[in-house]
Amino acid sequence: MAAVLLTGHGDFDRLQYREDVPVPVPGPDEVLIRVQAAGVNNTDINTRIGWYSKSIKGGTAEAGSGDGAQDNDASWSGTALSFPRIQGADCCGHIVAVGSGVNEERIGERVIVRNMLRSYVDYRPFECWTLGSECDGAFAQFTKAPARETYKVRCSWSDVELASIPCAFSTAEGMLHRADVRPGEQVLITGASGGVGLAAVQLAKRRRAKVTAIAAGPKVDEVLALGADRVISRGDSIVDRLGRESVDCVLDLVAGAQWSELLEVLKRGGRYAVAGAIAGPMVDLDVRTLYLKDLSFFGCTFQDDVIFQNLVNYVERGEIRPVVAKTYPLRDIIQAQADFMSKQYTGKLVLIPPQ
Repeated sequence: MAAVLLTGHGDFDRLQYREDVPVPVPGPDEVLIRVQAAGVNNTDINTRIGWYSKSIKGGTAEAGSGDGAQDNDASWSGTALSFPRIQGADCCGHIVAVGSGVNEERIGERVIVRNMLRSYVDYRPFECWTLGSECDGAFAQFTKAPARETYKVRCSWSDVELASIPCAFSTAEGMLHRADVRPGEQVLITGASGGVGLAAVQLAKRRRAKVTAIAAGPKVDEVLALGADRVISRGDSIVDRLGRESVDCVLDLVAGAQWSELLEVLKRGGRYAVAGAIAGPMVDLDVRTLYLKDLSFFGCTFQDDVIFQNLVNYVERGEIRPVVAKTYPLRDIIQAQADFMSKQYTGKLVLIPPQ
């Protein structure tokens, strides 16, 4: 089959498009999926360049070639990856074969795969594998996944649209779930023009929250059109625009130099949830702000079981809709990742394997 192999941590030369990769064989309780579309995500880039390594101190753009990453802690889980690896956390496709223990009637289903897989760690709390990281993923014509974490979806969406859901929307829904966002609350979302940010805007509005988004100036109108109540241009003073103690909850995907302002705009008793640090993981925390304002912090990677099933329900009820910016043939993965890292596009970039 055709697939893209990641041969190690580093620059684009670590990605190899091949057409002689063996088709995976589904084991017990697994299904084989013919991939129709696979979204590009920050985690794919972060894993390739080794950004998760504690030796990397800057943002994703600064670590673009992976220089300085230590292989032994360069995955999101903090453990070394085995190579070659087929990446791709977002998968939409059709089940074409099943392993033992799986009903053959599932063959033919159009499905998406839960990107944070729990079957392989026996559903232990706060443990999971990421599709395309700890096991091979969707940057291929075929992939396999646990049957119970592969969800049939009934909707009229395109395969490309469905492939935009798993990683971005589950990350955003996980943040909202952990921070317990409620109707009428003031929510601030950073990085709002990216896949996770746009998902967070939609999902926060679904909860009837009042959303302020932060996005690059040229993307302000697009983010407003997708439901944000107001948008602050990236780089503007957050405190000057919103005022101190004006926000109930911050959903942060950026971190970086303006991080301390996020705590300044939080109300007393406010909640801060984080699932990314594309502007840089090292921040300046005044611990007095944390404890004197009785703030709650939530690091959001692990997702409760209800998160992904909820997303499928939202899709089937027409309550959310992804934004797709561009599609690419799988062989053009390097161009797709370069475009992703340029941050020029609002919405998801999606790869299409040979059909």
